[in-house]
Amino acid sequence: MSRKRIFYILFFVSLILAFYFITKKWLKRDTSISTVQSFSFIDQDGKVFTNANVAGKIYVTEFFFTTCTGICPRMNNNMKKVYDRFKDEKDFLIVSHTCDPETDSAAQLKKYADKLGVNTNRWVFLTGRKDSLYNIARLSYQIDDPANNLKSIDDQFLHSQLWALVDRKGKVKKIYDGLKENEVNELINDVSKMLKE
Repeated sequence: MSRKRIFYILFFVSLILAFYFITKKWLKRDTSISTVQSFSFIDQDGKVFTNANVAGKIYVTEFFFTTCTGICPRMNNNMKKVYDRFKDEKDFLIVSHTCDPETDSAAQLKKYADKLGVNTNRWVFLTGRKDSLYNIARLSYQIDDPANNLKSIDDQFLHSQLWALVDRKGKVKKIYDGLKENEVNELINDVSKMLKE
């Protein structure tokens, strides 16, 4: 075999290998929306709830308040469908944050959870400092515009029907409208796929 032929064979093999590794890396690129930053809140039982509680789990998160008579009841009726579908999955959680911590104490959240009839090991309700709650909604979960962050936290009120789906690595993968049946069904399908991965 001539040197020229060997050179061309090696050149094309190198080209194919380079193309393969570049394509493989491109296909595996991170398509996450954001990464959830460290947090610490209080759950419905008065216990501290942090990133450690969701480590290695898939979870969907939302923001609501217990005295809401507008979108929250409809939204949480839809979330109950998600809960009913995955309540036996040990690697899945629903994490609901209050956007009205002055009203929604741990005890108030516990009453709300009891009224829904859910297992709070699978559907957790969180309260905490208003600024911390709003910052995680805007900066980690991306379900409210950070531009809504007015100078005084007392002047702010977050009211969103958006849900964020978070993977086992703490990365936000997708945002859904919790009032739209097709998006709730899409979330259920996406969670099912993620649980099999």
